[in-house]
Amino acid sequence: MTNKKGMSTRLTNYGDEGFSLFLRKAFIKGMGYTDDALSRPVIGIANTFSGYNACHGNVNDLVESVKRGVMLAGGLPVDFPTISLHESFAHPTSMYLRNLMALDTEEMIRAQPMDAVVLIGGCDKTVPAQLMAAASAGIPAIQLVTGPMLVGSHRGTRVGACTDCRRFWAAYRAGEVDDQEIIEVNDQLVPTVGTCSVMGTASTMACLAEAMGMMLPGSAAAPAVTADRRRIAELTGTEAVRIAAEKVTPALIMTPQAFENAMRVLLALGGSTNAVVHLAAIAGRLGFDLDLEAFDRLGRDTPVLVDLKPSGQHYMEDLHRAGGLAALLRPIRHLLHEDAMTINGRTLGENIDATPEIIDQQVVRPHDNPIYPQGGIAVLRGNLAPNGAIIKQSAAHPELMQHTGRAVVFSSMDDLANRIDDPELDVAPDDVLVLQNIGPKGAPGMPEAGYLPIPKKLASRGVKDMVRISDGRMSGTAAGTVVLHVSPEAAAGGPLALVRNGDLIRLDTRARELTLLVDDAELERRRQSLSPALVTQEALGYRRLFLEEILQAEEGCDFRFSRPPMTQSVPR
Repeated sequence: MTNKKGMSTRLTNYGDEGFSLFLRKAFIKGMGYTDDALSRPVIGIANTFSGYNACHGNVNDLVESVKRGVMLAGGLPVDFPTISLHESFAHPTSMYLRNLMALDTEEMIRAQPMDAVVLIGGCDKTVPAQLMAAASAGIPAIQLVTGPMLVGSHRGTRVGACTDCRRFWAAYRAGEVDDQEIIEVNDQLVPTVGTCSVMGTASTMACLAEAMGMMLPGSAAAPAVTADRRRIAELTGTEAVRIAAEKVTPALIMTPQAFENAMRVLLALGGSTNAVVHLAAIAGRLGFDLDLEAFDRLGRDTPVLVDLKPSGQHYMEDLHRAGGLAALLRPIRHLLHEDAMTINGRTLGENIDATPEIIDQQVVRPHDNPIYPQGGIAVLRGNLAPNGAIIKQSAAHPELMQHTGRAVVFSSMDDLANRIDDPELDVAPDDVLVLQNIGPKGAPGMPEAGYLPIPKKLASRGVKDMVRISDGRMSGTAAGTVVLHVSPEAAAGGPLALVRNGDLIRLDTRARELTLLVDDAELERRRQSLSPALVTQEALGYRRLFLEEILQAEEGCDFRFSRPPMTQSVPR
């Protein structure tokens, strides 16, 4: 890093640095700045407001609060726009665009003068994209999330996006909810701006960003529309000026110990399965390879303690009132690296000690009274997933955790849409639903279609869960016995592509096995008859770049060219 600061950094190349700075100042003075203002440390603020993104509906308010904090600390705040992603407003899936947002954010950080950057994100893929960008750009950075929405009320019952979205839609498909009620509940599921009110991917990544030390303590759970959220934003702006002066870069915070802390918290939260992919991507930007086997070992002695949907009953605003993430960090602190440094200059242990403890709260269980005795996510291996697959065991049906069933195969999302509700579909409750070709390349973008709907003919009979297997993802707000991220994916020639209707599949979560019960000779015969590998020559622009460079789930679905050589594995 050079000794240049503020407006003197990252000068446009005109072949004359003096002229470059002279011209830059001339133009920015056109916006009303004085020389005194322009002499201060510059704090960039990544502004991800979008009219399409209700999760970021409070971003402009947060930008103003961050600016106040920056100016109180003697800095000059300058906000700048980047791509904004909302899960429900991105075709074909926001995951397809996560890496594009990361590239955009990284290059805007590199291109524009700033001594530190405040990253404001919220919806599922925005926080991972920003942390990936920060890791690669290498300048001081601090994360700020928009915060969860408040819960709504439907006929006297608390409801919130998006676990209750899925619950009511499943009931509607089964004929248990009529047309009028589904319209009524639709009005109440998202009663305010902010991210999902349950432990979905947005809330999970907020908690993991705090656990890794990239956000201020206590900032993960405060609801979007509260004064607490604005105060956190102001403090974040103030802290940004300090980390700019002290040159606290992401690599100094997101260490192997920090990633292990994040994985422990993910397991204890019963958090989103998507976080495994995102952590792998962020770690990869720093040269760390995510070790799924070691992650699974952590899960063996890390119980689920947070009683939040979809693994429990409460909502994010309840976690905030219970003391925020610190309420979880206390009972698992013996499993954490308490000496890991965080963005406020204190260790994780010091931050835990400095946070008031809420007595008699009901949201986070004590260590000896867990929601689930092992970590929320288990890693599976077998001839169907040589490079791994995962299951959210804390949100699965206990009776299906060891199960052998007949495969009912859907070759694509279109095939699923065309046949899943066909009254003539040959399917029984004990069968295993298999969806192929929704992995990173296959869809493309690894959409959240792994949460296959229960076939309508079975849903109408009261069937609530079945074993479902795919090379895609599911929303962190979803629950069920769903095996995800099967790798290698079908479109890359993985064994999932070889499954046929009627094959027997064995899921043994206790043994961590996922097995296709077909002999090797038959599988080889099927492999020889597979269609040629995915052709990318006809794709253009970003789609071609994506198809040529995308990595598999265990490597974070990042672009190959964005990852430096791997130097070590995390957790160790």
